[in-house]
Amino acid sequence: MSIVHCQLSIQYIEGDDVKGKRGEFKLVLMTYLLCFAVFGDLFLLKQPFDKGALIMAFIICLLFTYAYIIIRRFFPDGDKFIIIFAAMLSIIGIAMLHRLDPVLQTTYAIKQIIWFTVSMAGFIAIIVLLPDLKAFGKYKYVYMIVTLIFMAMATFIGSERGGSKNWVFIGPFSFQPSEIGKLFLIAYLAAAFKDYKSFKNLFEPGLVVMFSLGFMVIQKDLGSALIFFGFSITMLYIATSKFKYVAICFLLFLLGGYVSYRLFGHVRVRVDIWLHPWSDPNNNGYQLVQSLIAIASGGFFGTGFGMGHPEFVPVRESDFIFAAICEEFGVFIGFGIIMIYFLLFYRCIRASLFSDDKFSQLLAVGYSSMIASQVLVIIGGVVGAIPLTGITMPLISYGGTSMFAIFFALGVIQKISEEA
Repeated sequence: MSIVHCQLSIQYIEGDDVKGKRGEFKLVLMTYLLCFAVFGDLFLLKQPFDKGALIMAFIICLLFTYAYIIIRRFFPDGDKFIIIFAAMLSIIGIAMLHRLDPVLQTTYAIKQIIWFTVSMAGFIAIIVLLPDLKAFGKYKYVYMIVTLIFMAMATFIGSERGGSKNWVFIGPFSFQPSEIGKLFLIAYLAAAFKDYKSFKNLFEPGLVVMFSLGFMVIQKDLGSALIFFGFSITMLYIATSKFKYVAICFLLFLLGGYVSYRLFGHVRVRVDIWLHPWSDPNNNGYQLVQSLIAIASGGFFGTGFGMGHPEFVPVRESDFIFAAICEEFGVFIGFGIIMIYFLLFYRCIRASLFSDDKFSQLLAVGYSSMIASQVLVIIGGVVGAIPLTGITMPLISYGGTSMFAIFFALGVIQKISEEA
């Protein structure tokens, strides 16, 4: 009887694996179809035809194919869906940037292709070169020092852009230190929480998180503050299973938000815009009002790719790219993009469930919740559900530092899924 049961179990597992491979293969084909559909449309929109759009499509497909083959051939135990969903989002983002380039009179799409290449190379390098992640859990204080340096950097040597002092310029090169700092903050929290035994083990991580949030408020980078809070309490709950700790953190966050509202004028402006966007539609409320108009004018199915008016949408290449997408593709595609983000989050968080190492588990949870928090914060701000925060939409908005940080996080999660 037991032999029959084992044979049936093996047949079930093999059948499930075949179904998984078929679904994976279908998604790969859909990724290629998506790429050539959107860039093919861009090719036909211009007169004469835009050959650069097809070149971009071939470059993206080549990079995606190379990464997928590396994972499928040499690391078959890892999750293959992570790179597929990441590629889909990147394709949508680069295509939209290429459509916006004539409006912006710049070459954001070409720059984003370069960053996509660098980020994909980093993703592959992490998978191929990085040793067992379990050994990295002992470098807690290294992560803490690097975190504190990058969180404070823009406060002292940063430059203001878009109302936030969160950019550092080194010659022609610019980057956001907080994008790098949050990667190390998550690594630090994973290393600190893995040894959790009692409440006293939470004092030091709590101070580091408060330090990071404080500098984000000073730099007027409220979006990053919300993201840091989101993944910090998620990791705290996973590590301790104590809801009372999460409740205390929420109360402290609300208290900090109230104090910030009273002390800092830019916080009051953001909240007032959120509550009363139509009271000053041509000045303070201009960004949110134009975003809502763009989404509403697109309707359910959109005006058509290349047929909208993204020139009226402010900061359309980064903060409000979701509004520009919804105008031309419709709310239906907007929901589809949200679903791709959800599936990416699901595959990432799934890696932590199969890992037997506490540090790796918390690392996967932290990076997964970081991506989810960023999506919720930016989309919530664009549609008026929460105050505007001024952050990028992961893998879709223009931003080299952001794209590299996301692919770095995905590479680590891919490595964890392989080890698990």
